[in-house]
Amino acid sequence: MCCFSRPVISVSGTNIFARPAEDDRQFVVYSMTLDAKDDLAMILPLPVKVGAGEDALDFVDLSGHPEFFDDLLRGFPPPVTKGSRSSLTPLAATRANLKVVQVGSFEASFVPTVNDFTRLDERFRLPANTWAQLPGYSNHGFAVFKLKSGNTKVHPMAFSFPRRDTKTLFLPTVHIHDGKVHPKADFDHALYCQPSANAQPEIHGWEESYANAGRFMQVDKAKGLILADQHCYRKELGGRLPNRDNSIIVSA
Repeated sequence: MCCFSRPVISVSGTNIFARPAEDDRQFVVYSMTLDAKDDLAMILPLPVKVGAGEDALDFVDLSGHPEFFDDLLRGFPPPVTKGSRSSLTPLAATRANLKVVQVGSFEASFVPTVNDFTRLDERFRLPANTWAQLPGYSNHGFAVFKLKSGNTKVHPMAFSFPRRDTKTLFLPTVHIHDGKVHPKADFDHALYCQPSANAQPEIHGWEESYANAGRFMQVDKAKGLILADQHCYRKELGGRLPNRDNSIIVSA
């Protein structure tokens, strides 16, 4: 469900899509319904390629395609049954502020290292000791989306990043909602992926779409995030689960 710089009232209906991109990159699309009292930031830790600079993330504006995940879900109709119908401590802030870009209805930044969080407005950072609770994230980069207060369904947020491990697809699901890292968290997720055509993904327990994505997606509105001639896969994560990110092996 991701990490937030301020406490939230509720987060639900999280959808995440992942697909390999060219040049050893990966696409991520993320959406959810959020209720928050204050303006805050959503932070997605990413296993970026070592040495990735401040321009490593390419943001994609999907404000014109808010139904991206509604379309994806159409690829997985429920089965028809009888009698029913289918329906590390930051350094002092001595460097220039990080670049902020407008992506649809929100502002976004890429934070290349944990220490670079001091270059963001304090409202959009996690408490200084948070990342020390997640030592495995000390060499990650971070996609940061600045969101408004209130109860709203956030339109899909999308970007690509240079993958550190080109044999896997990464799905950001670790939770931090109160500045603390808890061993378990409440999940309400639908995960989607579209592996490359020449890969044999390890997707045991994932549901396969009934057809190629071109049959149920508005590919022309998806800005290259979806391949029309390939199937998609879906997996639900719900309930109290270990608080960690997920990944899928997509090549041997």
